Amino acid sequence: MTNSSVSVDPKSVIIVGGGHNGLVCASYLAKAGYSVEILEARSTVGGGAATTQFADGFQVSGLAHVLHSLHPTVCKDLRLENSGLKTGATIETIALDTDGNHLTLGLNDLAGSALSSKDREAYSAFKQEFRGYASALEPLMMNKPPRLKNMDKKDKFTLAKLGLKLRFGLGADAMSEFLRVGGINIYDVLNDVFDDPRIKGAIAADAIMGQHMGPRTPTTVLTYLHRLWGETHSQPSLPPGGMGQVAKALLTDAKDRGVQIRTEATVEAIIISDGKATGVKLVSGEQLNAALIVSNADAKTTFLKLMDVAELDAMFAHRIHKTRTNGNVAKLHFGLNELPTINGLSTDQLGQRLLVAPNLRYVEHAFNHAKYGEYSQQPILEITIPSIADPSLAPSGHHVMSVSASFAPYALKEGWDELQRKAFVDTVIAVLEQYVPGFANTIVAQELLTPVDIEEQYHVTGGHWHHGELAIDQSFMMRPVHGAAQYDTPINGLFLCGAGAHPGGGITGIPGRNAARRVIEMGRS
Repeated sequence: MTNSSVSVDPKSVIIVGGGHNGLVCASYLAKAGYSVEILEARSTVGGGAATTQFADGFQVSGLAHVLHSLHPTVCKDLRLENSGLKTGATIETIALDTDGNHLTLGLNDLAGSALSSKDREAYSAFKQEFRGYASALEPLMMNKPPRLKNMDKKDKFTLAKLGLKLRFGLGADAMSEFLRVGGINIYDVLNDVFDDPRIKGAIAADAIMGQHMGPRTPTTVLTYLHRLWGETHSQPSLPPGGMGQVAKALLTDAKDRGVQIRTEATVEAIIISDGKATGVKLVSGEQLNAALIVSNADAKTTFLKLMDVAELDAMFAHRIHKTRTNGNVAKLHFGLNELPTINGLSTDQLGQRLLVAPNLRYVEHAFNHAKYGEYSQQPILEITIPSIADPSLAPSGHHVMSVSASFAPYALKEGWDELQRKAFVDTVIAVLEQYVPGFANTIVAQELLTPVDIEEQYHVTGGHWHHGELAIDQSFMMRPVHGAAQYDTPINGLFLCGAGAHPGGGITGIPGRNAARRVIEMGRS
């Protein structure tokens, strides 16, 4: 699509999508003197970091329901505490056991019955070792990924800092071990370190959560490190008011900096003129012009839906098309007429992050179904009951439960019709009943979001949490693909700032921050 020449402010920016990374990017750009406007298709900003009402009086975090990786640099730079950000109390992970022998996994320590001293010591050493590996990646995560060819000074500096962090931050022996395990599967690593199946199941679940991977899949150590990276700078919590409270703080900061925000403004196309992005066209027919366009949408939406593919090099378009973006996690929300009872857990413990992933075999078998376009018959469940800490999320005397269930493939063989949707919900409830007897009788409202629903409601291709797999071939200098991994793209004036860009998904704010820094850097050159 072309556009006639229009005089625009050289520091004008349109951001397509008001997810948390779009808000972060907007604030950083506005702080640097850019005139920024955000266009959001939904009625509220925040994207996956939003609070929604799924039934009368019942509110819940729509997609992401645990805040575990918002980077302190973003919080400090954007003064989010001054904007009302409250992260909530730190929560721990409790691996549930049908016999009541639950296991609490803390930052460095374990708590629970029938734990050997060997596993206790191994857990502390394992967490410190792997958190060290994750911390060593900090220079890479906090900067644009370096190119492997034609590196500029900043690329070389990033690589130098990464090398120093690996060599001197870890030490020679630890660096050697990091290089050994970095590309292998978490299954073998966990079997080498631990005896207790509960520990192995819980850590494996964290390594594959949100991915089309099982514990035996190569590079699941890398995906575990990606998740563990959040633990190097912040602890998991349930924000009061749900994740929408995080989005609200980001929105407040953006508005305070003069960012213009329009909701229910769906972008139909990015306007390209002579190889340069010059504006956008809304579904209403309205056309807006700007010197720069920053897309918070996933790469497939940006390049294959919002512009004519003829504007792209054929090989680049092919690489975008081949990226793996089909989601595998369903989100379920339950409104309950009473607080669930789990044998062996106190009310305070019920308010933690609860996991159903009893052992490695369970986690691997859950993934096996997804290989063949089937949902898991014994899914991995991540459970929170945020109304324990914040009763305002549910009517008086009631509670809300949020469940992320893996695996529920986007491309279900039978399709996500009403029959399959009901069958999957029944499957999840049946698993919950093993740990919460009588659970089904307490349900007064419910909602299921399959990856297809996530795609439709949140405008994410394939309904993938992270806008694409975080395997090694879709990470770092290959995220989302070669040719668009440094936030700028083959289209002059078009940038990426969403979870599909480096360093990937999670409520970190870092893709938005890094993208803004790249825009500012290129504006100075």
